[in-house]
Amino acid sequence: MRLVQVTIPTGKRQAVTDALDDEGVDYVLSDETSGREYAAVAHFPLPASAVEPILERLRSAGLDEDSYTIVVEANTVVSRKFDELEEQYAEDTDEDRIARQELRSAANDLIPARRNYLVLTVVSAIVATAGLLLDSPATVVGSMVIAPLVGPALAASVGTVIDDHEMRTRGVIYQVMGIVAAVTSAAAFAFFVQATNLVPPGLDVLAVEEIRERLAPDFLSLAIALGAGVAGALSLSTGVSAALVGVMIAVALIPPAAVVGIGIAWGQPTLAMGSAVLVLVNVLSINLAALAVLWYQGYRPEQWFRARDVRTMTLTRIALLAGVIVVLSVFLGAVTFAGYQGAVAEQKITDTADSTVSEYEQLTLLSVDVEGNQNPLRGTPERAVITIGKPADAPPPQIASTLRQRIRDRLGEDVAVEVRYLEFQTAGQER
Repeated sequence: MRLVQVTIPTGKRQAVTDALDDEGVDYVLSDETSGREYAAVAHFPLPASAVEPILERLRSAGLDEDSYTIVVEANTVVSRKFDELEEQYAEDTDEDRIARQELRSAANDLIPARRNYLVLTVVSAIVATAGLLLDSPATVVGSMVIAPLVGPALAASVGTVIDDHEMRTRGVIYQVMGIVAAVTSAAAFAFFVQATNLVPPGLDVLAVEEIRERLAPDFLSLAIALGAGVAGALSLSTGVSAALVGVMIAVALIPPAAVVGIGIAWGQPTLAMGSAVLVLVNVLSINLAALAVLWYQGYRPEQWFRARDVRTMTLTRIALLAGVIVVLSVFLGAVTFAGYQGAVAEQKITDTADSTVSEYEQLTLLSVDVEGNQNPLRGTPERAVITIGKPADAPPPQIASTLRQRIRDRLGEDVAVEVRYLEFQTAGQER
């Protein structure tokens, strides 16, 4: 429920009250005594879904754009007319969305001051970098909570559909600034950590699980970003708190941006490039999803004569974003296919090792560890470590070359094979 207060220009009082009466709105008028060009102030409660159409009706009745309009949330309204109005708009609309005016205000409120935005983004990226290097999921999650990235992403989409050029431009600029600041601060912090030996000098960042999982983004990453954009747009347009959605958007942006910085600091171009593609795909997907949802919900410019131009511009941007995402998705698709190939290859290696070791009565296959390729676009593993158990008094057979040859024949590609023996002793049960 909303309480709306509007100032009525001199000479328009009767037209405005007639419009409110026609719409079945229960209102109260008070005289405007400031001596300006306004005659009265109207106060009336409305269902959230009725704010936009009622204000448009009042605009057509003579309420000009310079009239003060205040929309605040109301907790309780006791009025028979309001109940009837609520039932009417509950039947007329299937969407529980806020008015365009509220949407603009909510989107503006989500964008912090530039200095605060940059400081929080830098701090978030540094915390994420530390968490990634420590392989600490809890720290990485903590970095997402303070990331202020939800506002610019949603503001750019809102500005587009309601034809607010300033908001749209500000949202796009803030997004670019945020990503650049996150990557730059993460790289600087990673260089500092490396130079001061705050991490082991020989640390292999590709062996850190929290980092490695962002080396090879697949199609599931795209689903996360699209889901974040849809959730963000819905939370904003329905008046629900966007705080938790902000964390979801940060999930898609902050850790990959930090990994880009780590890849730059450690001189790992494959790591930096893979994560950079993930960041770009996520940013575009969030904007695409939010833009499509807001347009689908029926948000349009306030000036009717701008509707056609804004429609063309919005659909063009949706098509452009979708096109770029499709192009970048070729990389995601290649990574996904490589992951599938890797899983199949690992299973074939395990089956080959099991069948080979079973030919020896005294040997037992204990484990098969397959080390994947550092190139995310290649699914064939680089190395297989096969651990075999044998009796302490039995000589180890030389089967590494046999395993390598059989694995090569099975996969069609050469894989390095390392065989490790673990001796065991067996004592019989006394009777």
